Amino acid sequence: MSRNTLRNILKAGGLSWKKCKKLLAKAKPEERERFVEKFQALYARMCNGEVAVTYLDEVHIHQDMEVAYSWSPMGEDNWVISSSPGLSQRINWFGAYNFTDGDCFIWENGACNSENCMRFLDQLAEKRQGDQREIVLIWDGASYHRSRTVRAYAEKLGFTILSLPGYSPDLNPIEGLWKWMREEVTQHYCHQSLDELRQSCLDFIDDICRDPEQVVTRLWPHFDLDPDVEKLRFSN
Repeated sequence: MSRNTLRNILKAGGLSWKKCKKLLAKAKPEERERFVEKFQALYARMCNGEVAVTYLDEVHIHQDMEVAYSWSPMGEDNWVISSSPGLSQRINWFGAYNFTDGDCFIWENGACNSENCMRFLDQLAEKRQGDQREIVLIWDGASYHRSRTVRAYAEKLGFTILSLPGYSPDLNPIEGLWKWMREEVTQHYCHQSLDELRQSCLDFIDDICRDPEQVVTRLWPHFDLDPDVEKLRFSN
C-alpha cells in the first residue's frame, strides 16, 4: 500500500497530520484546580485595584538561531547561514510579566540561582517602587524559588508569593513571552555575538511594552481548565 493511499484512508477517517502537544503527566489535577480557584479570586481583587499580579520565570536564549517554518520558493531548500556558536553561548534571563499593567521586564547576571534571583527581586522592587498595590508574584517550583532564603527576601521586599502547581507551565503566561521573544529575536537569525543578542532581547521588550493591550491579549492566563485534558493527567 502506497503512502498516498494510507494518507487518503487516514484523512477519510477524520484524521489530520499535526504536531503533537506534550502533556506533563506528573501534574496533579486537584492542585491545578485549587490554583485556578485562588487565581480567580486574585483576579477579582486585581480588577478592584487592590493587587498587581506579576508572573516570574527564567529562560535561556541561545546565540544560535531557532529553526522554524518560513515561506520560500517551491522546490528549493531554504538555507539560513549559522556561524555555529556553541550551546554555552547563551544568555540566562530572569523575566517578569506584569499582567495587571501589561508590561514586561528582563534582567540577567549569569547563572539562574538563589543569589541572582534575589538580585533580580531587588531590580523588580526598584521598578515597582511607589506602587501602593499589593504585588503578588506567581512563579514555578524551581529550587531557588522554593528556597526559604529567597522567599523570606521576597517578603522582606514587600512581595506576596503564589506558587504554581507542579508541572504546569501552561498556567504561567510568561512562557508565551519566551516563545514570542524567540520568534522575533532568534528565529532564522544567528546573532554574531552575545552583546548583539542581549541588545536584541532588550529592544524586543521595549518595543512590546509600548502596546500594553497587545501584551495582555497575547499573554492572557488560563482562568479555567479543560476537564477532558485534565482527565489525561496522572501522578506516580
